[in-house]
Amino acid sequence: METKKQGAGPRDLGRSLGFLVHDVARLMRRAFDRRVKHLGLTRSQWFVLVHLYRTDGQTQRHLAQELDMERAPLSKLLDRLESGSWIERRADPDDRRANRVYITHKIDPIMNEIISVGETLTDDIFSGIDKSAREEFLSVLVKAKSNLIAKEQQEV
Repeated sequence: METKKQGAGPRDLGRSLGFLVHDVARLMRRAFDRRVKHLGLTRSQWFVLVHLYRTDGQTQRHLAQELDMERAPLSKLLDRLESGSWIERRADPDDRRANRVYITHKIDPIMNEIISVGETLTDDIFSGIDKSAREEFLSVLVKAKSNLIAKEQQEV
């Protein structure tokens, strides 16, 4: 059975922005997971905790939107984190139907290690790349992110 499109030459998808960004992100997640496995947290758990570390006190609804998760699976994940004393949920003072999610002090010692692992991983990723190229690359990614956010807001 022929699966290749007739008439079209092969494309180098290894240089496609979408494929590269996806592959690099996937490989980074796997490398990070290996390096923090001893902490006993799943990828989903540390992802939620790190996100809350940056922006603590979000409503569950906003957190679900930010993490691109459905609310029901996030709620189960938060239940597990709460039972482990990693987070606590408090009633939103402005909306009695909503809960806000806060990290506990249990995260403090582990967060230092997560940040350190992230910095070491970043150094490994940029090995052999000079500092100016690294800074330019990060600036381009920040601008690309900004462009995507602006475009998304225009389309809403």
